Amino acid sequence: MTEEIEILVQGCLKYDRLSQEKLYRHFYDDLFALCRKFFDDEHDIITALNNGMLNAFNNIEKYDAKKGNFFGWMYGVVRNAAISQVRAKEKEMAYLDAMAEMRAETSINPFKDADEETVISFLKTLTNTTRAVFNLFYIEGFLIKEIALCLDMKEGTVKWHLNDGRNKLKLIYNNNTNTKVYAK
Repeated sequence: MTEEIEILVQGCLKYDRLSQEKLYRHFYDDLFALCRKFFDDEHDIITALNNGMLNAFNNIEKYDAKKGNFFGWMYGVVRNAAISQVRAKEKEMAYLDAMAEMRAETSINPFKDADEETVISFLKTLTNTTRAVFNLFYIEGFLIKEIALCLDMKEGTVKWHLNDGRNKLKLIYNNNTNTKVYAK
C-alpha cells in the first residue's frame, strides 16, 4: 500500500470525512468500471458503488494488510455490494411480475359475453402458439405458471402471447365497431 493510501486509510479509521472523500475519488474510476459490469443504468452503477464504499468505510477496521492489498479488499467489498443489489433487483422484479400476473389473472375475460362462433373466429386470427395460450388462459382457466409448464415456455413468454392476443383483439373489435375499447 502506498504511503498516501495508508494515510487515507488511517484517516478513514478515525471517520475523517476528507480522508473518506479522497479515498473515494482515488478509486472511483476503477470501482465504477467494476459496477458497470453488473448494470447498464448509471443510477444503478453509482448506487452499487456508493453502497460498496459505504460498506468499506463502515468496515475499514476489518481490512488486514497481511491478507492482501487494500484495493483488492475494497474491490471485493464493492463487488459484494453490487451482487447484493442485483439480488435485490431480481426480488423486486419477481414481485412486480407476480403482481402483474395477479392483475392478468383477475383481468376481464374478453370472451365472457361472446358466443362460441365469435370466440372461434377471433382465435383463428392468432398464430398457433398465441391461440393455444389464449385458449388455455381465458377459456380453460389455466394460470400463467400452468400454461408455461404445459407449453414448455417461460412465464414471460406466456405473458407476451397474452398481451399480443389482447392487442389483436382490441384492433379487431375497434375495426368492427365505432367504439374504442381498451382491452386489458
